[in-house]
Amino acid sequence: MLVPMNLNRLLRDQIDWHWTNQLRDRLAGLTDDEYFWEPAPGSWNVRPRGTGTAPVQAGSGAVTIDFAFPEPDPAPITTISWRLGHVIVGVLAMRNAAHFGRTPTDYQSFEYAPTADEALAQFDAEYAMWMKGVESLGEDALARPCGEVEGPYAEWPMAALVLHINRELIHHLSEVSLLRDLYLHTRIRQEAN
Repeated sequence: MLVPMNLNRLLRDQIDWHWTNQLRDRLAGLTDDEYFWEPAPGSWNVRPRGTGTAPVQAGSGAVTIDFAFPEPDPAPITTISWRLGHVIVGVLAMRNAAHFGRTPTDYQSFEYAPTADEALAQFDAEYAMWMKGVESLGEDALARPCGEVEGPYAEWPMAALVLHINRELIHHLSEVSLLRDLYLHTRIRQEAN
C-alpha cells in the first residue's frame, strides 16, 4: 500500500529528530562560564553593555552581541553565547515574527540573555513557536512563496525556508556542541597541568 506523502510532517520530523536525539540534550547543563568562554583572542561574544570590541554591539538589554557589517575576513571565532544569540534571533525569532505572529524583533532590538539558562529558555521558546508555526502551514501553505521579508528568496516556497532553518539549526548547534567539547577538554588539560 502506497502511503501518501505528508511534506509538512517530513520537514518537522527531520529537525525534531535531530533536536530530540542529538541537539537539545547537548545543551543540558550549559554553564555561564562555557556560555561566555572565548576559545580564541578577539572572539565575538555577548558582553555587558559598553564592553564590546566589535564595530557593532547590538541588543536592547544589559548585554549586547558583537557584529560588524561587512563581516571581516577572516571572521572572528564566535562563542557559544554568540552562536546561540544568532540562532535565537536571526534564525528563529525574526522568522517567527515574519511568518507566525511573534512580536517583531531584530539583532538591534532583541534583549540577549545574560546567562546560559536564560538563553536556553529563549531558545526553547523560539524553537517551540517555530515548530508550531510550521505545523500550522499544513501542506498547501508550504508551496506558497516566502514573501518579501525573505529578500532575494521571496519567491521560494515556504518548504525551502523550512529546509533552510533545519540546516541552520543543525549546523550552528553542531558548532555549539564542538565548542562544549573544546571547553571541557581545555579545562581537563589545564587542571592536569
